Order: sequence, then C-alpha cells, then structure tokens
Amino acid sequence: MAWRSSGSTNAELIANMLRYGVFSSERVAAAMTKVDRANYVLDKGDAYIDSPQRIGYDATISAPHMHAHAAENLLPYLHPGARVLDVGSGSGYLSAVLFHLVNAPGSGGKGKVVGIEHIEELVQWSKENLRRDGLSKEMDEGRIIMIAGDGRQGWPSEGPYDAIHVGAAAPTMPQALIEQLARPGRMFIPVGTREQKIVQVDKDTEGKVTQKELIDVLYVPLTDR
Repeated sequence: MAWRSSGSTNAELIANMLRYGVFSSERVAAAMTKVDRANYVLDKGDAYIDSPQRIGYDATISAPHMHAHAAENLLPYLHPGARVLDVGSGSGYLSAVLFHLVNAPGSGGKGKVVGIEHIEELVQWSKENLRRDGLSKEMDEGRIIMIAGDGRQGWPSEGPYDAIHVGAAAPTMPQALIEQLARPGRMFIPVGTREQKIVQVDKDTEGKVTQKELIDVLYVPLTDR
C-alpha cells in the first residue's frame, strides 16, 4: 500500500502511511511528523510523495515508507538517551527522525545521533537542512553531529551505538559497524550488489551477534567515492 500513501502535506503523508498499514508505531509517526521532508529534498513539489528522490551526486533520499520501516525496526533500541549512527546520512532526514525518537519529551535530552556521509557537499547541505528544520540548537550542542567520512568504517569515537541505520547497500557485511554496536544493539542494513536484502543485525548483552534477512530492496551502493 506504500504507493497510496502520498499526501499533500507532511502530516498527511504520515497519516496515510499509518492508515494503509505501511507501519504501525505511533512513536515513529510522532517523530516523522516533527521532520518536514520538504526541508530535505531538492524538488519541494514532490516532497510528500512516497517514493525515493535524487538529491544529487548520484545519491538519493529513500522513500518515506522505507524510513518508517527502518525506524520501526530499530525502535526497541531507540530508547531515551540512546546513541545512534546513521550511515549514508545524505540529506539528513532520517538523522532528524532518529534524533526525535531518542529525545522524546521528558527524556532529559541526552540522546545523540551521528550522521556520516562520504560526500562533503551533502554533509554541508544536510547541516543546512537540519538547521532549517529547527535543529540548530541541537547541532550547536553536539547532540546531532554530521561528519564526512567512509561510512563502512563507522565512527568509533562516538560509539558504541545502541542502533545503527545504513542507508546504502554494502556489498558484504561491514565488520567495523558490527564492532561499533552496543551490547545490546541493533543494525538495519541493506547488503548485496545485484540482489540486495535488508539484514537485521542484533548483538546481545554477551556480545553474541545474529543476523536475520528481512526484505528484498534496491539501494544505491555504500562507497567512499
């Protein structure tokens, strides 16, 4: 039903995704409603269409329903005060959604999101987008950090991370990202080249890692160039 979920406003887009069962979490809906997708796309007229959009430099922003799936999958680990790594952060959209999820009202505002993107121009644009969307104070305080770097290597200095989202397809599972998962922690990552699947990677309190394939997908490749 994802194709029926588009709206004329951000709130309508989110409401339609809930209505048609694209996702079910009210927490995710509340966080997505706080993040205006029009601030994170190039074509403002298509901001509330449930489809991916090109954002330049051979990069895309995923369809809203995929962002909703990712957030809902990671939700058990997006507790107040959690640390989150958003790999391939692109325009900054999901970084903002994840930030709201780990900084719910009354949580003390200790949650932190690190976005890492290998295209310097997109990193700078994402910072502008986040400020435009009302998150300047949070960026100035270092609670949202947007970094240029090789996402396959993660960003260990801010870890370990309770949740890791990867927004581009790795040809094989990046061991560095698994190592940066907290105990417990979860990663949502597309893996593969010609055939890709979303893989849920869980690390338990003892450090045991399990992997579960979820759905077939088609993402741009995770790369450093």
